Amino acid sequence: MAASCCGVKKQKLNNSMPSICCNGSSVHPNPHKNGYTVASVEMCFFCFDVLHSHLYSYDPPKIPSFTNDSYPLFVTWKMGRDRRLRGCIGTFSAMSLHNGLREYAVTSAMKDSRFSPITKEDFPKLHVSVSILTHFEDAGDFLDWEVGVHGIRIEFYNEKGHKKTATYLPEVAVEQGWDRIQTIDSLMRKGGYKSSITHEVRRSIRLTRYRSEKITISYSDYVCQKQNGHA
Repeated sequence: MAASCCGVKKQKLNNSMPSICCNGSSVHPNPHKNGYTVASVEMCFFCFDVLHSHLYSYDPPKIPSFTNDSYPLFVTWKMGRDRRLRGCIGTFSAMSLHNGLREYAVTSAMKDSRFSPITKEDFPKLHVSVSILTHFEDAGDFLDWEVGVHGIRIEFYNEKGHKKTATYLPEVAVEQGWDRIQTIDSLMRKGGYKSSITHEVRRSIRLTRYRSEKITISYSDYVCQKQNGHA
């Protein structure tokens, strides 16, 4: 099932995003204990290729060379110098990376209900991030996670007794300048909880924490890669 990863689009980021160089990523993934990392810059290039083909009705890009193992994943599109969020959708169900990135590169760009679909005119202003989710753990309580280290997914019941879920990737709390309680409260609001959020309400949450390997590139990185003959 698809899920959106970020806060409401009008939230102002308190921290500026890191700069991006032509041949690298702004965020380096944390390696697994055995030193192996899943996320790669080629995955971001592939997302640009997929979206470009979709916007211009070209044939789909060729099968990529990176691993096709299965993982939960998210694709995030931001636009402009201020990195305005334009789409962020992914899945907690493990998908083969080739199919998963092909699907969510387009879904996050065109079908995030918070935003209008990305257009051809938007394309040269874009940045894309690929987040590969790993190390899922059931938390002991709503405070059993670290800001900037873990992404969190919560399950709770709203005022009508309906089960709701919501998630934030690890970078969201850092970008917003939130502590753990502020993050939990924002996430409950995102999930549709409208009543007062008390300590007892927070204690009733079921929280899953996870880690994310994230790679980000800009359109200029993508063009540089094409010009260097790595298409």
